[in-house]
Amino acid sequence: MASRELESMYQQVILDHAKQKHGFGLRDGASGSSHQINPTCGDEVTLRVHRASDGSIESISWEGQGCSISTASASVLNDLVHELSDAEATARIQAFRELMQSKGAIEGDEELLGDAVALGGVSRYVTRIKCAMLPWVAFEAALAS
Repeated sequence: MASRELESMYQQVILDHAKQKHGFGLRDGASGSSHQINPTCGDEVTLRVHRASDGSIESISWEGQGCSISTASASVLNDLVHELSDAEATARIQAFRELMQSKGAIEGDEELLGDAVALGGVSRYVTRIKCAMLPWVAFEAALAS
């Protein structure tokens, strides 16, 4: 696939997730919660982790306001966490962090990160990395709380 076609597809994934907002709306019964703010631009997110009876991550719920990148990132994250152990979730957080720190040098593992690889292009724009990372940082903190 040509670079322009791929970039266009990735932009559409981001726009779709920013509009659809999978997992949006805080639900009760969380095992952990975190509120994070990006002071650079004012984006903010509150994220809750919901556990299954076996201790795995059943789902997340979130609310927040911000740019399409932070909103899409939270929506994408929602789709990736179902039925994961904490170790598996941490591996995905780390893989996404590496993608964001790559300055566009790596594409990301689509099998591990799913639609989150569409946010890889953000890594070339230092001021936008925090936008993409915000829900992931909230998720990491909520797991630890």
